[in-house]
Amino acid sequence: MSRTTRLSSSLLRAAAVTGVAALTLTACGSGSGSSSTSSGSGKVKVGLITKTDTNPFFVKMKEGAERAAKENGAQLSTAAGKFDGDNAGQVTAIENMVAAGVKGILITPSDSKAIVPAIQKARAKGVLVIALDTPTEPESAVDALFATDNLKAGQLIGEYAKAVMKGKTAKIAALDLAPGVSVGVQRHNGFLKGFGATDKDVVCAQDTGGDQAKGQTAMENCLQKSPDINVVYTINEPAALGAYTALKAKGREKDVLIVSVDGGCTGTQAVKDGKIAATSQQYPLKMAAEGVKAVVTYAKDGKKASGYTDTGVTLITDKAQDGVTSKDTAYGLENCWG
Repeated sequence: MSRTTRLSSSLLRAAAVTGVAALTLTACGSGSGSSSTSSGSGKVKVGLITKTDTNPFFVKMKEGAERAAKENGAQLSTAAGKFDGDNAGQVTAIENMVAAGVKGILITPSDSKAIVPAIQKARAKGVLVIALDTPTEPESAVDALFATDNLKAGQLIGEYAKAVMKGKTAKIAALDLAPGVSVGVQRHNGFLKGFGATDKDVVCAQDTGGDQAKGQTAMENCLQKSPDINVVYTINEPAALGAYTALKAKGREKDVLIVSVDGGCTGTQAVKDGKIAATSQQYPLKMAAEGVKAVVTYAKDGKKASGYTDTGVTLITDKAQDGVTSKDTAYGLENCWG
């Protein structure tokens, strides 16, 4: 795992004097860096740390935080890991934000367990820490969690897939996220629960990191192992589109059911185009916006957000199934990641 160079104390002092967030001097993001700061003297300082700054899901999350910060007169600093799983980069981002004087930090943990010590240090200094989308392990390591019910998101597409199969023998491929990541585990388990299956019913399981190219490779590997696969569960829509590409190359794109989670605009369009049968839509913009508001409230009256806030999930498909509640892609495109 790559390491991120930390700011020296002298640089931190200089940043504080000039009013520039310390994060703008670090390389927490991928490539050209991913930190930004809204200016404004005397404003409540809020930090947002995402897993990456390239995934459209986190781009939308950042958009929601920026909008909410502007509406609530807050100053926003942002940072991201160099890649999904970059715990070291997120730890450095937390340390820099605390040094810069943020009142609260919103974070989508890359490693739900490894990030906990850094979060505990921030909270010990009076910083409100809210997890977005991905819970920490334990969940109580943060003050609050604003997220999709990922078990439910998986369960919805599992129930849908079961209804479509209508008793046919299922040969399931699972294109997962990565070992030990809570979001991936919850979606995977939810899908199996909704389908009425167990891991023994999965003929091929591959990790994709939620990446489209890796999703394609994973699907190719699964087809080599089990050519008769007819149901594909994917951790997200990039992985689903990778799977579709691999299936199309084999002439199998029309006879294999692909279901997914996220409900981004590109993914929802893929449902409309028939590449993905159904997806569970979640709402990262709402997660971030509510998080910013919670930090501002804490700064103004000391009231801390606590516990879990479910930000909602909707099954999106144009081929509705009896007994499975869903919305069509017109709704999905109007509300994608809103």
